[in-house]
Amino acid sequence: MMLNQYIKEHTKEAHQALEVIVVKQLKTIRSEEDYARILKKFYTYFSSIEQAIKPYIEDALPDYSERRNSTHIRADIEALGGEVAANTKAIVPSINNVREAMSALYVLEGSIMGGPYIVQMLKKYRITQGFSFFSGYGDESASMWQNFVDVLNTIGSDPDTFADSAAMANQTFSRFQDVLIEPTER
Repeated sequence: MMLNQYIKEHTKEAHQALEVIVVKQLKTIRSEEDYARILKKFYTYFSSIEQAIKPYIEDALPDYSERRNSTHIRADIEALGGEVAANTKAIVPSINNVREAMSALYVLEGSIMGGPYIVQMLKKYRITQGFSFFSGYGDESASMWQNFVDVLNTIGSDPDTFADSAAMANQTFSRFQDVLIEPTER
């Protein structure tokens, strides 16, 4: 078994729990302002995780600078007429090495793969802009995911580290849930 498969199997509950929260919040959207409010939660969490993984990830993942990140979320918020507070921070898992960074990034990269479904849902609510982040990598999404998985599996090739990697991914899902369920200012 490869690390990505192990993480997927051992984070199923946390992944589904997060998905329920995201879908429930998306279903409350009635305006671009509502959508921007939810995106601010994504921005807070993604930017905080990015800061935590930054010391470890850039050398490990050659195409990291080309990947979707919080700057795309910020651009979407601004396209919707919103602003991002300068010092938004979230509680994130403690990341201390490249394997932990890649395990946390597994959650963020995976969320991008579900983005096209979110865009479809938003369009049903008459949202017409602010999709740059959730549009993922467009036609390149599958290959970008595969490139990420290949690096993850290379870095996490030791089965003795699989449980720790899954624990990091579970913490990443859990802390994201915490941010999403926090009340936000209007």
